[in-house]
Amino acid sequence: MLITTCTHCAARFRVSPQQLNAKQGQVRCGRCHNVFSGFEALERFPDDDTGARLLAAKEAEEQAAAAAVLSAIEALPDEDDLPEIESLEHPPVAALVEPPAAPSTPLRPRTPAVDFSLEPPPRAPLSRAWSFGVALLVLVLATEAVFALRGPLAQRYPALRPPLEAVCSYAQCTVPWARDERLLKLEESELLEVPGKPSEIALGARIRNLASVAQEYPHLELTLTDLTGQPASRRVLRPTDYLGRPMAAGEVLAAGVEVAIQLRLETPRIKATGYELLLFYP
Repeated sequence: MLITTCTHCAARFRVSPQQLNAKQGQVRCGRCHNVFSGFEALERFPDDDTGARLLAAKEAEEQAAAAAVLSAIEALPDEDDLPEIESLEHPPVAALVEPPAAPSTPLRPRTPAVDFSLEPPPRAPLSRAWSFGVALLVLVLATEAVFALRGPLAQRYPALRPPLEAVCSYAQCTVPWARDERLLKLEESELLEVPGKPSEIALGARIRNLASVAQEYPHLELTLTDLTGQPASRRVLRPTDYLGRPMAAGEVLAAGVEVAIQLRLETPRIKATGYELLLFYP
């Protein structure tokens, strides 16, 4: 059998496991009506006479202890008006009660609002040396950017080319023109033998600039092939080679302009049957 004890008045009750599990162990005392957990002071005794004797012996010990406390209280002077302690008894089985329902939303303690706004400390004014250093650094970075992008800047803004070239004359640099062989086109190219001169060939072609800006004159790569189609000779022609004259300073191929090429080459030991002509920038 199972015996539980009220945590408030120490009254004992006989309970069953079904009664405790039905309401999660919450019971109401039949003496003081206090609600307590039956599992906290639960004791188990045998169901035979041995259990009854053990329970009676334990109750006798508790009654003797209560009587000793009562005699000590009665022996105290000026305390005759105190009520007597009732002996332990066995009221009916404790009534089962519903466990308290948990609140739907947990309550949070209110915390006072604290204003953490702080005024920023006053900034010290920058010194003149620091300001001058920052300005100088910005100027140096801007100059390096203009120097690195002088070619694209002159192509996008033609009015900047004269001052950039004037500066480069002191810095011993040049302002490059556009160099995009994809915007160059070879037209009407042909390779013919020179009549009466079997060791010479004549190369003719036209180079057209398809870009919207002026470009430098490209180099030509001429490859002669034999009867098997294998390269027999290769030669790179510079602008001065296929123009037949020295180039003037700043001479370029203007946008949308084409230039004609007429060139004779000596091939004393080669019998060329085909050729390949490519444009490129070194």
